[in-house]
Amino acid sequence: MHAYLDFERPIAELEGKIVELRQLASADPTMQIDADVARLQAKADALVKDTYARLTPWQKVQVARHPARPHFTDYVKSMFDEFTPLAGDRAFGEDSAIITAIARFRGQAVAVVGQEKGNDTKSRLKHNFGMAMPEGYRKVQRVFKMADRFGLPVISLVDTSGAFSGVAAEDRGQAEAIARSIESCLNLRVPMIATIIGEGGSGGAIAIAAANKVYMLENSVYSVIAPEGCASILWRNAAKAQDAAASLRITAQDLVSLGIIDGIIPEPMGGAHRAPEEAIGAVSEQIARGLAELSHMSADEVRRQRREKFLAIGRDLGK
Repeated sequence: MHAYLDFERPIAELEGKIVELRQLASADPTMQIDADVARLQAKADALVKDTYARLTPWQKVQVARHPARPHFTDYVKSMFDEFTPLAGDRAFGEDSAIITAIARFRGQAVAVVGQEKGNDTKSRLKHNFGMAMPEGYRKVQRVFKMADRFGLPVISLVDTSGAFSGVAAEDRGQAEAIARSIESCLNLRVPMIATIIGEGGSGGAIAIAAANKVYMLENSVYSVIAPEGCASILWRNAAKAQDAAASLRITAQDLVSLGIIDGIIPEPMGGAHRAPEEAIGAVSEQIARGLAELSHMSADEVRRQRREKFLAIGRDLGK
C-alpha cells in the first residue's frame, strides 16, 4: 500500500478495507469476498476520480511532491537507451542534483538534462534533494554547447523546489550560473523540449526549461517561488502556504491558459505515483510529438521560435 496524502484519507480507509478483506480471505479460503471487494473497489475508484478532479492548488503541490512520484532516474530507465552520463563543469566540480547525459530517445541521439531529488535518505543527500549548486548549471551549459556542436536535440526533465540558496552557492555565483544557463537555452540552435514532471521551482527550474516546447504533467506545479517561501515573505507566516499556492497560479491548468506552457500531459487516475510506468509513457509520447513538430525547422528557425515564445509571454494579459 502506498503512502497517502492528508486529503486522501477517505480513499485510504476504503482501500484499507479491501486489503483487510483479502488478508482475511488468504487466511480462510472458504470466505467469499469477490462481490464485496468489487463493490469497495468501484467505490474507491470513484472517490479517487472525484477527488483528483477537484484538487486545489495546494493539493497539487502535495501530489507533485509525493515521495512515490516517478523521478528523473525512473524516466531514464524507461525512456532512454545508451544513457551515458556526463559529469563536472570543468571549473569547480560535479553536482549530483542535476544529471546530464548523451543518450538515445527512440533511436535518435539526444542530450538529456534533469534534476534528481532522490527517493530515500541516502540518495536524497547525494542529490541534495534536487537543489543544484552553480556547478550544476555550469555543467548544463557545457552539455548545451556540446548538443549544439553535434546537432543533438535537448530533452529536459524538471523536478526541483529551486536552486540551492545556501552561502556556498552564493559564494560561487549562483545567480550568474542560472542566468547563463537560461541564456544557453535561448541560444540553442537545436530543438529543446522541457517537461515539468514534479516541482518546477523558480530559477532552478527555468534554468533548464527555457525551451521550444514546455509541457507539464497534469498534477505538477511551476512557480516563481515555493508557496511556503511566498507565504513567509508576504505574510511572515509559512502556514499560509495554501493561500500563496492559490494566488501564485502555479498549476498546469493556470499556466496553459496564461500561455506560459504549451501543453498538459494527463496523469493516470490518482496521480503519477499510482501508475508510474503509465505516466512515464505519456511523457515519452508527448516529447516524441514535440520533437516531430520541430523537426522540419532550420537551426535559425528553432532559435527564433524559442526566443519569440518567451518574449510573447504576458503581452496580451493587460488587453
